Amino acid sequence: MKLIINSPAKINFGLFITEKRSDGYHNIETVFYPLSLSDQIVMRECDHLLIETNNTDLNINPESNLMTKAVRLLQTVTGKELNCRITLTKNIPMGAGLGGGSSNAASVLLGLNDLFSLGYSKDELRNFGLQLGSDVPFFIQPYPSVGKGRGELLTEIDLELKGVLVVVNPGVHVATAAAYKACKPAKPCFDLLELHGLKELNYYKLRPVVKNDFEETVFPSFPIIGDLKRSFYEHGAEFALMSGSGSTVFGIYDDNKKAEAFVSTLPPEYLFHTEEL
Repeated sequence: MKLIINSPAKINFGLFITEKRSDGYHNIETVFYPLSLSDQIVMRECDHLLIETNNTDLNINPESNLMTKAVRLLQTVTGKELNCRITLTKNIPMGAGLGGGSSNAASVLLGLNDLFSLGYSKDELRNFGLQLGSDVPFFIQPYPSVGKGRGELLTEIDLELKGVLVVVNPGVHVATAAAYKACKPAKPCFDLLELHGLKELNYYKLRPVVKNDFEETVFPSFPIIGDLKRSFYEHGAEFALMSGSGSTVFGIYDDNKKAEAFVSTLPPEYLFHTEEL
């Protein structure tokens, strides 16, 4: 049996850091929104565990990546040797605020559940995923959702972003732990659940209230990311925001020509993805 799984990226359409928790984590409020940009994972049964990828960084120490940790977790829970060959084709930039590693971990949990007929429910898989990372539960069923708590308390919402989405990664690595350490938790200025069911999104009205709290501390430390967001607006984006703790910034345009004109200004080393929403 062979499984082919598309492992999608996400953006955060708003991200508020609301309080520091006693366990060292932070409570957040965010909207997770899945993208068509995805990695591909192929899984098949094998006589031993083999994880391979086209990404050299992940190949240096396979035991440290979330896919391996997902296998080890389910082996511990089930008491079974879940031997399989996992082949990852990496398209999502790493450490970019797009959730690629978390998505890969969720895909492996889903794949193992199917490949070995383990019979776990989506809720059980989400609970396993939370042991691997705060974003992993979302990717078990990646529909637009408001995430609270560490991001694992998910409420699916009816939200359809419209326009042409451009996602740009400038190749800067922002350490998530350091970004959280520098942040100042505060009460959200907007209830993201109000986005549920909106048929007409006025991006200009949403700009002042749908924010990413990480921008306040990340932009001064990494001016290139703040410059990228400003460049989106200078080239006619209706909305722009950093995703996660960075360094990716996304913008939404009302037509392809504006989006293409913006992309043509990007330095050649920047990675970008466009899709019609």
